[in-house]
Amino acid sequence: MKNKHIFAKNKAKNKIQKLLRFFIGIKLKETYTRATKKSKQNIWVSNKEKDFTAKKNQKKIININKEEYQNGKIKIGYAPTRRSIFSAPDAVKYRGLTADRLKELGIDFVDITDVNDEGLLYDEAGRIKIAEKFKKEKIDGLFLPHCNFGTEFECARLAKELNVPVLLWGPLDERPDENGVRLRDTQCGLFATGKVLRRFRVPFTYMTNCRLNDPVFERGLRDFMAVCNVVKTFRNMRILQISTRPYEFWSTMCNEGELLEKFNIQLTPIPMPELTDEMKKAKAEGTEVAKVVEYCRQNMEICVKDNELENVAALKVAMGNLIKKYGCQAAAIQCWNQLQSEIGIMPCAANALLNEEGIPVVCETDIHGAITALLVEAAALDDTRSFFADWTIRHPDIENGELLQHCGPWPISVARETPKLTYPLAFSHPGSITAEAKHGEVTLARFDGDNGEYSMLLGKAKGVDGPKGMGTYLWVEVENIKRLEAKIVEGPYIHHCVGIHKDVVPVLYEACKYMGITPDLYDPIEEDVKAYLRGE
Repeated sequence: MKNKHIFAKNKAKNKIQKLLRFFIGIKLKETYTRATKKSKQNIWVSNKEKDFTAKKNQKKIININKEEYQNGKIKIGYAPTRRSIFSAPDAVKYRGLTADRLKELGIDFVDITDVNDEGLLYDEAGRIKIAEKFKKEKIDGLFLPHCNFGTEFECARLAKELNVPVLLWGPLDERPDENGVRLRDTQCGLFATGKVLRRFRVPFTYMTNCRLNDPVFERGLRDFMAVCNVVKTFRNMRILQISTRPYEFWSTMCNEGELLEKFNIQLTPIPMPELTDEMKKAKAEGTEVAKVVEYCRQNMEICVKDNELENVAALKVAMGNLIKKYGCQAAAIQCWNQLQSEIGIMPCAANALLNEEGIPVVCETDIHGAITALLVEAAALDDTRSFFADWTIRHPDIENGELLQHCGPWPISVARETPKLTYPLAFSHPGSITAEAKHGEVTLARFDGDNGEYSMLLGKAKGVDGPKGMGTYLWVEVENIKRLEAKIVEGPYIHHCVGIHKDVVPVLYEACKYMGITPDLYDPIEEDVKAYLRGE
C-alpha cells in the first residue's frame, strides 16, 4: 500500500511538472515576442548614456581605423553559443545583433550560420563542424559570444582544438519581466565557461559583460584583434641573420635551438659575402637602386658622396631581396666591422629605409631585438613604425630622463626634422642618419631571456627636450629611472629596446599569456593595465 501511494504521488507530481513546463514555455515565448517588439533603445544603450560613457573613456581608447580590419589580415572565428534551458529565440536574436555590430565595425569574421538553423554552438555535432570550418578558413582568433547562458564544455572543446587566442564575452541582460522571468542569464554562463576553459588549460581574454553599443565593446574587440596579430606574428617568425654577432657583443647572444623548440622562431643565417654579392647584382641591375637614391634625395639632407649614397641604396635593395628570398619578416645584421671593410659604409641608413617599409632590421645581430620589433609593430596593427634604440645615458637636467639613441637606423617617419644622411657618432665610415625623433608618448619594450626563461620588459615614457645628439635619438622621461635601470641590469635584458609612438602596453601584456612568456612591467602599473583590459 505504501509503494502504491508513493507511485501515485510521483505520477501526479510528474503531471504537474509537465504542465508547468508547458505554461512556462508559453510564457517565455510571449516574453520573447514582447522583447522583439521593443525599440533598439531598450536593447542597446541610450544615446545619452552612450555619449557619457564615451566621454569618460575617451582618453583610454586606442584609436584604430576600421579599414585596418577590412584587409583580411586578421580573421576571427565567430561562434556564438547558447544553452537549451534558456530562450533559444532570444539567443538567435543576439547572434544576429552581434554579427551586425561586427560588420559595422569592419571586423573580418567567419560565421557559422551554415552549421545549423540557429547559427549557434550548443552541441557536439555542431562543434565538430565549426572546428572543421574554422581550420579551413585559418582563423587567427576565436570569439565566443554567450547569447544566453551558453554551453561551456563545447566552448572549451572548440577553443582547445583550435589553439588560437580566445575572446569571451556576452551581452548584458535586460531587466527581468514583471513575473521575474529571465531569458538569458548570460553573466552566469560566462562564469561557468571561464572555469571550464581553465580546466582545459586554455588561455583566454575576457571582455566585460556589456551592451553592444558600449564603447568598451568596440575597444575590447580592437585590442583583441591586435593581440591576435601579435600572436600570429610570434608563431610565424623567421629572421634573417646576416653574419655572426660582433665578437665584443656577448650580450646579443641568443639560443637558436631554444627559440625554435620553444616558440617556433626560425633563424636564417647567411654569411656576409652573400650580402655583398647581392649588392653587386643590385648595382648591375640599377633600376631599384636608382629609385632608392631618388627617395633619399627627396626625403633627406645628403651629406655623403654620390658613390656612398649609391652603396646605401644598393645595400637596402640587397637586404630587401634576401629577406624576401628566404621568406623572412625581419633581419639582424652584424653592422660592424666586417661590412665596412667590404663596402666602406655603415648599414644604418639602409636599415632605416627598410624599417620605414615595416621590415625591421636591427643592429649588432640582436635576434631578440628583431623579435621585439616585430611584436611591437604587430601590437600597433602595423600602422606605426618602431625604432631600435640603446639605453645610453641619464639626462643631465631631468631626474628621470634618459637618452635613447642609435647610430642612425630609425625610420624617417619617426623623425621630427629632416634627417641627415651622414656619419655616425663612434665610427669613421658614412651611412648613418642623424635626426631627433618626435616627442609624445612612447611604449618601450624588450623581449629577452636566458637560462630557458623568457619575458618581455614593458613600459611607457614621454619624449622631452634635451641636448643635441648624433645619430637617431630621443630624450625620454620615465616614472623612476633608478627602478628601470636596476631592472635592465639585473636582467634578463640588455642595453637595447624597441620604442613606438603608441600605447601598446595593454595589448603586449595580454598577448604574453598566449605566447608563453612573462610580461614584466618596469613601473608598478599592472593593476592599471588589468583595469583597462577589464573595460574600466
